[in-house]
Amino acid sequence: MPHLSITRILPVVALAALLVAGLSVAAGCGDDAGGASKAPLTVMATGTVLTDIAQNVAGDRFTVESLAPFGADLHAYEPTTRDLARVSEADIFILNGGGLEETLEDTLRSAAPDTTFVVASEGLTPRTPQPGEPLHHDEEATGEEEAGHEKEADPHYWLDPTRVIAYVENIRDAYSAADPDGAGEYAANAAAYIAELEDLDAWIEEKVATLPVDRRVLIMNHVSHGYFAGRYGFRIAGAVIPSVSTGASPTAKQLAELVATIREQNVPAIFVQGIENPQLAEQIAAETGITVVDDLRAGSLSEPGGDAPTYIEMMKSGTRKIVEALKQ
Repeated sequence: MPHLSITRILPVVALAALLVAGLSVAAGCGDDAGGASKAPLTVMATGTVLTDIAQNVAGDRFTVESLAPFGADLHAYEPTTRDLARVSEADIFILNGGGLEETLEDTLRSAAPDTTFVVASEGLTPRTPQPGEPLHHDEEATGEEEAGHEKEADPHYWLDPTRVIAYVENIRDAYSAADPDGAGEYAANAAAYIAELEDLDAWIEEKVATLPVDRRVLIMNHVSHGYFAGRYGFRIAGAVIPSVSTGASPTAKQLAELVATIREQNVPAIFVQGIENPQLAEQIAAETGITVVDDLRAGSLSEPGGDAPTYIEMMKSGTRKIVEALKQ
């Protein structure tokens, strides 16, 4: 057998040591369970607006999916069997809360007992309706006239960007609890997005300031913009559908009263979301001679490349349309 010198053995030993060290480092990159990299969170949200808000907190760490597609009415959305399966596979599902999802929430929770549900609006106090608006409780009204309205809470918190800050904080905390390793990243993303929301709030205030105070009067297709009105100094004169839900129906008396209000207060426009049926608003407009803005975005984003592909752009687009129509 040939003799191996010590100088020839050492490089072989060194190479073996390096290989062992490399394997150890690779093993250290995995989790404690078996060396595999930890999978990113699987997160879903009810609709496209909430999905965009949640994505800004997630950053590049994972992609948030929307349950409802672009253009869906969340007040009336019915999930498919595939929808329910997707929710059951998610680590986290984010709800708006406040009654927006109505019976949908119960359906989703029942279908996904192992999914963590997060209510983005948790901790926010519902607004008090303005005097004269459909949800205001009139002590002199009859029981029939007030039936149900005094108990309706407005879930459209996101139409006031300052309230979306609470959404961001609740979502940040939920992500951090589920993925502690990403807590620092979620905190930084949330802080950056909150700064953008504060800039948006200032932008809307500046835009609304160009509108005379006596023109800051809103009539919506349904009672959707109460938080927007309260934040930026608008008065709600009425709504075609006197409810926070698009699923309600107005009576002939309520429509007649709305026509009278429009004439008495010289209201220039009715605002209808693009996801809503504008037929009743158009009938009222034909009778009163006012304008119908029927492409407002407030409950759903546009598809990428549209006029409102993000929450912030949606709010800017809606504000522009409201201000421009009321200046006429």
